[in-house]
Amino acid sequence: MRILTILFGKEMRAFFLSPVAYVVIALVMVLTGFSFKAALTILERTSSEGSLVIWTYSSYWFWLSFFPIFPLVTMRLFSEERKLGTLETLMTAPVRTWQVLAAKYGAALVFYAVIWLPSALYFFLFLGITGLDMVIPRGELIGSLLILFLSGALYLAVGCFASALTSNQIVAGVMAFTLCLMHFLLGVFSLNLANNLPTEIMEIVTYIAPHAHFQRFTRGLVDTRPIVYYLSLATFFLFLTHQALEYRRWRA
Repeated sequence: MRILTILFGKEMRAFFLSPVAYVVIALVMVLTGFSFKAALTILERTSSEGSLVIWTYSSYWFWLSFFPIFPLVTMRLFSEERKLGTLETLMTAPVRTWQVLAAKYGAALVFYAVIWLPSALYFFLFLGITGLDMVIPRGELIGSLLILFLSGALYLAVGCFASALTSNQIVAGVMAFTLCLMHFLLGVFSLNLANNLPTEIMEIVTYIAPHAHFQRFTRGLVDTRPIVYYLSLATFFLFLTHQALEYRRWRA
């Protein structure tokens, strides 16, 4: 546990002492700010069944900020170590592979949570500044943050896997972005194709479609099946990353 704590602290310092981290945080804050403003504009112009939370986490500005996060956060995790030649040194030290992986993935997950924290505060800051008598649906907000965390856990694991495969950060970033986007678009296309299919197939498609998960969770409809789905896939990609690192360790 002591080794894991030391490695985790090292990775957290690498994140928050890097100017790239603050550029990512600023970029996400700006784009989610536009998303929040777009949601307010929609609700001001016309009455809508959707709440401020739903419109904020379903606008184009939100999706514009969502997918670029993962390659930016994960592309340096292992690629930089391989490029500098420090990964081989680390793997030959009395440190287990799972400890290195857990430290890097855990730090990335904590940093990812910090990125989205300001967007959750927008709603309460808005009420505090304007003094409006508006109710923020807590269930919808909790559901939105939960699906953000679950999908982030999966896509960060995908990014770790991509970073472990190459010493080029740009290649790792492109791979992570492509895999994450393909997973999301596969669900969207499957939903469109499954409209005229039997109910059993439609249920399967809905189970694996991220877009459907976001729609449900942002409405406060928390389902345990997507939770198992995301955590299982994240575990699978972390397993693949572990195998890739073990291969390099034995080569070293």
